[in-house]
Amino acid sequence: MKKASKKPAPKRGAAKSPATAEKLRVVFTEQSIRKRVRELATKISRELEGKTLHVVGVLENSFVFTADLIRALKLPVYCSFVRADIRDSVAGGIATREITYTPPVDAAGKDILLVEGILQSGMTMDHLYRYLLGQNPSSLRTVALVEKTDERKVDVPMNHVGFRATGKFLVGYGLGYQGKHKNLPYIAALG
Repeated sequence: MKKASKKPAPKRGAAKSPATAEKLRVVFTEQSIRKRVRELATKISRELEGKTLHVVGVLENSFVFTADLIRALKLPVYCSFVRADIRDSVAGGIATREITYTPPVDAAGKDILLVEGILQSGMTMDHLYRYLLGQNPSSLRTVALVEKTDERKVDVPMNHVGFRATGKFLVGYGLGYQGKHKNLPYIAALG
């Protein structure tokens, strides 16, 4: 009769597999984000004093930032979200990119604040900015929590930027990697 061999139980704190062992380095603390969001809200509230602001958050990266920002604004606010749908195709040997937004936004005659969590190439933000501008809003302002300055390809007008960063992939405070890390109260570099 063979004796069943007992494998030792894994120790707590043992090394994780590469798939779950992402290393995070805090880039912007929870306190610095909270302070910067209040500063941005104060500036925007002063600029649009006496007006009703229509905030348009770009999903998915802006949802946490948008929520905190609108709570800190000192003026009447309507809030909605849009999702960019990007499709690349080739027709007749010519590569094209189609960007659509759902649901549609009615910006005509309104004071619009376009909110992005992280501005990277600027291509999607520029397209949405031009789409809204074409509807003749009373005013159109932009704000991004983080601008990745080394990744910008399009010079989209930005009225307000919370932080500037370069390099690593950022997660936390609504920014995620493969659906993870969006719940972190700070922003960290992944890797």
